[in-house]
Amino acid sequence: MKAMIFAAGLGTRLKPLTDTMPKALVPLAGKPLLQWQVEKLRDAGITDITVNVHHFPDMIIDTIRRNNGWGCNISISDERDMLLDTGGGLKKAVMEGPILACNVDILSNIDLRTLVSEYERTGVSQLVVSERKTQRYLCFDKRDSLCGWTNIATGELKGKDGRHLAFSGLQILNGEALRLLRQIQEDKFSLIDFYLHLCEQNHQSAITNYQSPIILKAYVPLDYRMMDVGKIDQIEEAERFAESL
Repeated sequence: MKAMIFAAGLGTRLKPLTDTMPKALVPLAGKPLLQWQVEKLRDAGITDITVNVHHFPDMIIDTIRRNNGWGCNISISDERDMLLDTGGGLKKAVMEGPILACNVDILSNIDLRTLVSEYERTGVSQLVVSERKTQRYLCFDKRDSLCGWTNIATGELKGKDGRHLAFSGLQILNGEALRLLRQIQEDKFSLIDFYLHLCEQNHQSAITNYQSPIILKAYVPLDYRMMDVGKIDQIEEAERFAESL
């Protein structure tokens, strides 16, 4: 299995650190955020990794080269001309499935080997979610398949309502999902928008019996802990969290 780390963001919530460095290189307990992600993937046996870059791209490229990819084969997807968001970024990377995709700034205690095993057992795309409290949720039907998205603060609902689970930014997409991703005409779009597009497509398929649905399953890890390293005042807490993993 291959992986992609989304590392192209501006990291505006981590200013002033990101005035002089990319978010991916913000140090945490002696290691940049990117290294934490690469080593977690490597320890799970995933060593073929793509990293997208935009903000201070040469700093990320130089760091990867100086550290020999931390023992992994890391390729670069260059977005310095335009940020493409998660969906557009994955589309530009043009990798064959399955792909494990994650955000550079989200740390967790997830056992990636167990996640990969579940994918290999089913062949179905997996969205890592939890019962964490938030305002925006993915919605899943009684079979734990994605059916919609909601913002409970505003009442907005896209697709169908269902069991509310918080998305972690981590997923495994199979080859069929990636094939449809590459058919999206826009260059810049989020993976959430793509997932909702698949939900709509599945709804139409159910009406017309035109094609088989693309299933996106909820994967809820046991005893899951995660942290989004999104704000400058969270760095000390994030360091303690990282060291506890």
